Amino acid sequence: MPAQMKKTLVLGASDNPQRYSYLAVNRLRSKGYPVVAIGKKPAKVGDVDIDTEKKDFPEVDTVTLYLNPKTQEQYYDYILSLHPKRIIFNPGAENPELQRLAKDNGIVPMEACTLVLLSTGQY
Repeated sequence: MPAQMKKTLVLGASDNPQRYSYLAVNRLRSKGYPVVAIGKKPAKVGDVDIDTEKKDFPEVDTVTLYLNPKTQEQYYDYILSLHPKRIIFNPGAENPELQRLAKDNGIVPMEACTLVLLSTGQY
């Protein structure tokens, strides 16, 4: 699937250059992926606005999580409502409960690192 088709939601996005979510937004954009982002505070990473609200983003292919499992709970229904094809559980975001919910809803859960997937061409 061409990059422009795989819209990615970075959940747990940050404008702090020390955070992996910041690097993920930048790398995804540098490779041509459309990116939407939700974080704790409104900000901007490159040309991507970080929203704080659960917006109904159309045609999200991938949700990549940078939230701990406890924080993820408030997003379960929201993530499932977007009907992504996959959810990437980055290191520290592994969550058996959400992985089960994803499978039950026809969504592929992946325990992986978005940055590694991008650097190895497996994204």
